[in-house]
Amino acid sequence: MVPPPQPNVAHDAGDLRKEAGLWIKSLRRAAGLSQRQLAQAAGVYYYTTIAQIEAGKLRIQPDRYEAFAQALGVADTQAFVKQLMSYYDPVTHKALFGDERGDEKVED
Repeated sequence: MVPPPQPNVAHDAGDLRKEAGLWIKSLRRAAGLSQRQLAQAAGVYYYTTIAQIEAGKLRIQPDRYEAFAQALGVADTQAFVKQLMSYYDPVTHKALFGDERGDEKVED
């Protein structure tokens, strides 16, 4: 028997990925980078991957979190990862940080 889904998950995963994409896009624009420039700075082979991340079709891979934070000029990598986790893995985020969403200002 499969247990029912947890009722505390407020959003659909696809919606959260779209929110994450919009957040990444806002950071990229604030840093003055094109998608191609961000891809190169973060070590992503295809710049179209950035477009897919921003559209919520793909996620940033965990082994690239630090590279993205640096490429976007984010000074606090932990705050960056915490914010990503609130979008990409809200159940674990809630278990670690409670109801705090993680919408703190990410310094650039």
